Order: sequence, then C-alpha cells, then structure tokens
Amino acid sequence: MNLTLEEIQNFKGKYPKQIWSLFFSEMWERFCFYGMRGMLVFFMISQLKFGDEQANLQYGATQAFVYAFTFVGGLFADKILGFRRSLFWGGILMIIGSLILAANPHDYFFLGISFTVVGTGFFKPNISTMVGKLYKPNDTRTDAGFSLFYAGINLGALLGGYLCIAIGKGEMFSHLIPESKRWNVAFGLAAIVMVVSLINFIFTQRSLGPIGLAPQKINKDGSFSPLEKWKEYGVYTLSLIFIPLIMIMVSVPQYTDYFMWTVGPLTLLYLFYEMTKVTAPERKKLWAALIFIIFSILFWGIYEQSGGSLSIFAANNLNKDLFGLDPNGVNNSGGAFFIIFLAPLVGLLWIWLSKKKLEPNTINKFGLGFIFLGLGYYILFGTKFFANLQGITSLNIFTIALLVITFGELCLSPIGLSIMTKLSTEKLQGMMMGMWFLASAYGQYVAGQIGAGLAKVKSGATNHDALITYTDGYKQLGLYALIAGVILILISPFVKKLMQGVK
Repeated sequence: MNLTLEEIQNFKGKYPKQIWSLFFSEMWERFCFYGMRGMLVFFMISQLKFGDEQANLQYGATQAFVYAFTFVGGLFADKILGFRRSLFWGGILMIIGSLILAANPHDYFFLGISFTVVGTGFFKPNISTMVGKLYKPNDTRTDAGFSLFYAGINLGALLGGYLCIAIGKGEMFSHLIPESKRWNVAFGLAAIVMVVSLINFIFTQRSLGPIGLAPQKINKDGSFSPLEKWKEYGVYTLSLIFIPLIMIMVSVPQYTDYFMWTVGPLTLLYLFYEMTKVTAPERKKLWAALIFIIFSILFWGIYEQSGGSLSIFAANNLNKDLFGLDPNGVNNSGGAFFIIFLAPLVGLLWIWLSKKKLEPNTINKFGLGFIFLGLGYYILFGTKFFANLQGITSLNIFTIALLVITFGELCLSPIGLSIMTKLSTEKLQGMMMGMWFLASAYGQYVAGQIGAGLAKVKSGATNHDALITYTDGYKQLGLYALIAGVILILISPFVKKLMQGVK
C-alpha cells in the first residue's frame, strides 16, 4: 500500500487509521517495559538481597539509562536508521534482554537489564515520532491522538505492571508455576509480548507510506540516494558495544552520577549549536521546548517514586483492603488503570473547552499537572493517619492518591509528547523527542536519589517509624510540586510568546 504522506494526513474523522496499529505495537512494548520496571526494586531486595537504599539507587540508575539512551536512539534514527529500522532493532535487543533474564535472572540480572536499556532507547522515541507524523502541522486533533496513544501505553502498563510482579511474588498462578521458576516466568512473559509487538509492527509498515523510512543523502546534482550500508551496520555494532558499558554503569551507581553530570551539559551544548542553524522563530520555539523539558525533570523525579520508594512502601506498609489485591501490583498498575478510563475523557474535555474558548494553554496544563501531583502526594502523606501500630495503612487511601496523581500525569505527559513534535524543526524531531525522554532520564535519576534518601531509616527503627519517614518525605515532595505548578502558571504568558502560535 504505497500511500503518500498527504494521503495519510488527509484522514477523515478524529483519528488516522494507522494510529491503531502503532497503538498495539506500543502497548505490548510498554507491557514489557512496565512489567520489568515493576519487578526491579522488589526483585533486588527479595532475591538479590540489596538494601532498600541500594535498591533505590540501582533503580534510579537503570531507569535513567533507559531514558538517556532514547536520546541516542532518536539521534541515530534521525541521521542513519530511520524510525522503522531503529524501532525493529530496539525490539530485538529487548527480546534478547528479557530472554536472558528469563533464563537466569539471579546471575545475569545486569546483563539482561543492559540489553533492555539499549533496546528501549532505540524503540521508544521513534514510535512516538511516527505518531506525530500522521498529522499535519497545527492539526487540532493531534492532542486527542496522542491522548489515545497514551491510553495504549497505559493498557500495556496496566497488564504488565500487575501481571509480572504478581507472578514473580506468587500472588498469581502459584499453583501452576513452581516457586523456583516464578521469576523466570515473569521475565519470560515480557519477552513473549515483545515478539507480539514486533510482529504487529511488520504488518503496520504497509500503511505508513514514507513515514519512518531511513534518511537519504543529497547528491551534488540534487538527486537522492540511500546512505552507505556501513553506516547502518556501524550503528548496530556500536549499540552492541554499548551493552557491556551500560552493564558496568548500571551495576555501579557512582558511575551513573558521573554520566548524568556529563551528558546533560553536552546535550545542551549540542542543542545550542543546532539552534544557531535555524531561523529566529524556530529558535524561540526550541527555547519554549527547553522550558517544558526542564520542568519535566522535576515532575518525573517526584512522580517516579512509584517504581522506587513507593514499591518498598507498598510491600511493607500497605494492607489488602482493596478487593484483596496485591499492594505492589496496585502501585505498579493503578495509575495505568485510571489513565485508560480518564485519557479519552480528558482528551474530549480539552476539545470541549477549546470550542468554548476556555481551554488552558499548554504551559498552564503543565502547571495543573504539578498541582495535581502535589495534591496526590499530600494524600500519600495522609495515609499515616490511617495506620495501625504495626505501620500498616490503607491501600484504599493509597489508591485515591494514585487517582489524583493520574490527573496530573494526564495534564503533562501526553501533551508533552505532542508539544515536542510541534515545537521541533523538521530535522530535529527525533533529537527533540530524545531530549524529552532524556529529561525523563534525569527525572528517574533524581527519583532514585530521592528514594534512597527516604530509605535512610534509622537503625533499629520499627515499621511504623519507617512509615512516618516515608510519609513525611511525600509531604515535602507535594510542597515542591505545588510551588512548581504556581511558577509555571505565572510564566505562561512569556512561554506562550516563545511558542509562536503553537497550541
């Protein structure tokens, strides 16, 4: 089906048909990713016998490299591979990593994780960019499309986030899976769904027309020709060389510190260099994108406690008063559950407000995201008032906090993906999407540092003491989020001018 880009973008109705195929590929990839994420801290503490503080630092390092490598993956996709080849190569590496963990998660944990880190870097930023390519510039339906796509992400997160950790802990299918093989099966499930994702994408390519094809070089006579094959094979070879390096970096958190303090400034310098080659209006839009990126670091640093300190909090301090569900499973998948139902409604709300000329601009939506995030963390603080003397508190109240935090995520994350495609220049779309995820890497790194700080409970402290330490920490995080939200709303007129009419 040789569709032109114009034919794809001139679709009728609310959504382009190609978005559904990309939806399912991303859904299964997110099953793999969030299934892995949900298992990391609990597996390190219960199986590898790491302390709480060390597990948080390892979690932060692992997740930071996952998102940091999306910048590299986006850059290689822009310059050499194209979005399709990059996505497929990333998927293969993720499958290999999951199979290594399925075979022997105790002895080859960091090797398997390193394959999935590099694989995710090639997969994640490029499928989001292809979604953006389905729409013409300034198409008012773009936000609704990304909200739908984000629902797909969270359907995968819901299934993977609950099933993998529940199988590993023996909360599900324990009568079918021997105790010694539970974690092998949990990691193996991630590999199976990743295979499904890639098979779906093979069929998806037929309807994508020119979207995601490898870039071509311009000859002296103005004609185009394919890039040299050695460049493509060089990317594959280099990414394999990265795996042992990532393995060393992730297994020793201090190396992650050095990396994060280096890569951020270098990335900014490269962006500033690229900004010298664009027009003044394009430069202003890139400055606006940078403001969104910087604030997103703080957002994810607070939000991503779900994979770190909240995982420990769920295991040690929550009961099962929510339909008997496993607290870790709820922590990993509760937000995704709410998003599946709320994302379409919030998307329709923005459309309705737009018709009434009442829709908040993008920067105000970011501000609202921080305010909801802060309120959610104040509710997490409030769980201390429902605790018994053993430090066990209500999963129901915890889940209400996840609901409020989800409203904050819906104000920021799907719109963030959309605004990066709108504010980027044509030649920098993969890079800017990579920078968006690089900001998430810094957020994950900050989250690990925060979680490690919260885990420093005094020696000899009771479980109730630990609960007080964690909940007081969540109160502080809630305050920081509220302050950031107010600042964003106050500077929104300035940022709106930089955006040059982009909505």
